[in-house]
Amino acid sequence: MLTRLVLTDFRNHADLTIAAGPGFVVLTGENGAGKTNVLEAVSLLAPGRGLRRAGLGEMARQGGAGGFGVAADLLGDVAIATGTQAAAPERRIVRVQGSPVAATALGEWLTVLWLTPTMDRLFVEPAGERRRFLDRLTLALAPGHAVHANRYEAAMRARNRLLADDLPPDREWLSALEAQMAEHGAAIDAARRDTVTALADRLAGQADGPFARAGLSLEGWTGGGATLAVDLAQSRARDAAAGRTLIGPHRADLAVTHLGKNQAAGLCSTGEQKALLLGIIFAHAELVAERTGSAPVLLLDEVAAHLDPVRRAALFDRLAGSGQVWMTGTEDALFTDLGRDAVRLTLGG
Repeated sequence: MLTRLVLTDFRNHADLTIAAGPGFVVLTGENGAGKTNVLEAVSLLAPGRGLRRAGLGEMARQGGAGGFGVAADLLGDVAIATGTQAAAPERRIVRVQGSPVAATALGEWLTVLWLTPTMDRLFVEPAGERRRFLDRLTLALAPGHAVHANRYEAAMRARNRLLADDLPPDREWLSALEAQMAEHGAAIDAARRDTVTALADRLAGQADGPFARAGLSLEGWTGGGATLAVDLAQSRARDAAAGRTLIGPHRADLAVTHLGKNQAAGLCSTGEQKALLLGIIFAHAELVAERTGSAPVLLLDEVAAHLDPVRRAALFDRLAGSGQVWMTGTEDALFTDLGRDAVRLTLGG
């Protein structure tokens, strides 16, 4: 949980400090006031590229000195920070208690999940978007997942370059890269399957409510890490012709169904898809709290505005007591049901 957030030259915020409480943190203001920018800043305090997946150079404030800073104090007197310097705008710096660490180490200190309007099309987007979503869920339960994913991707890129070369590739080097892909691919696949199974079981056991229950399964690539090195060696010619690696956990897909209707999520209405997403996020937050003993930080961008009053009240009831929740909206009236305990900040006013 964040107790304080400090932004320096981040997006449109030259200097912003927010003292956060243990429950709801509500950011309101007109469009363009920088509400989502604050959520993006919080998302950068976890491994990965943040909720917008933007380049680091895009985050520095226009007209600023160059570079940006995002710093936070966590419950337990832990200080974490990330940002860039003007001399190297695309080089990310990460510090914990003042000491430099790898970005993947942030997962040991803070778990951050988010739901934004751009995710409304998650179930009809290409499989890569659902894999990224699943990997964020998995990372919250297995902090080492990011390291395995990075090393798998690096080995795969090197293998693809070798196969694309006009000269015959070094077979021993190819075998070494494929062995790395198999090692890390097996860990990726196992962690994903553990997450999907645990979430699916939790969702299946819940009663029907205002937010649809999702059925989850892992589809697409159905191989196993134990045989991946052999499968990759056998597919070299095909992969060389295709210009990319065609088998492995990077080809998996998260399949989601509406349990109440027994219908694929991609065929559901926009409202049903939003409800499915919310149900998954809620169940996952509960699972993280149960397994780690610490609730994740939830970032919900403009969620309340897209719900009717009944579902909005149900949303607030479901989230109450579930940890720190950062929410945005254009009107403070959307959040009257939260009571006086919520930390409220109007931006741009």
